[in-house]
Amino acid sequence: MPPATLGTLTWLGALDHPELLAESTFAALSGWAAVERQVAEAVVVAEIDPTLADTAAMTEAYGLPLAVSANCVLVAGRRAGEERAAAAVVRATTRADVNNAVKRLLDVRKASFLPMERATEESGMEFGGITPIGLPDGYRVLVDARVATPDPDAGDLVIIGSGLRRSKLALSGALLAALPGAELVDGLALA
Repeated sequence: MPPATLGTLTWLGALDHPELLAESTFAALSGWAAVERQVAEAVVVAEIDPTLADTAAMTEAYGLPLAVSANCVLVAGRRAGEERAAAAVVRATTRADVNNAVKRLLDVRKASFLPMERATEESGMEFGGITPIGLPDGYRVLVDARVATPDPDAGDLVIIGSGLRRSKLALSGALLAALPGAELVDGLALA
């Protein structure tokens, strides 16, 4: 199980605190834990000030290394009239290579970030809390290989959204890469 404290936050078992998770996140996490028992103990949640949901503000306010955070961005593109959507998960010290890697993986001419309103509406999650755990069917979940590899400054943990602005999830990057349906991708992020 991840430590009870990381930075100045107190971490609790995520499945024991559904009030700190978006409904879809709790449902997906529960389903995953039913198949992979270790998930129930390995995924933790911490309540944060919702005004500090932005990665830079959160890491500074709670004494966390920036590299421990992983950002999840929703992107989409079209091919032959069909929209193809994905979540790209990259360490906060990098940025998703939307113009090359994501575009190539989705096999589209152009990939773009979803506008905030559409991203929150389709995901059922709050902006600043979007997470790959609990996204609707139809979204590919692309995880940069650096997320699954221990970071010299952050260790093997990553902090991601919970679906809500007022909390964050923590789990090992390797476990996140093992999320059902996730695709581990070398070179998804640019430094």
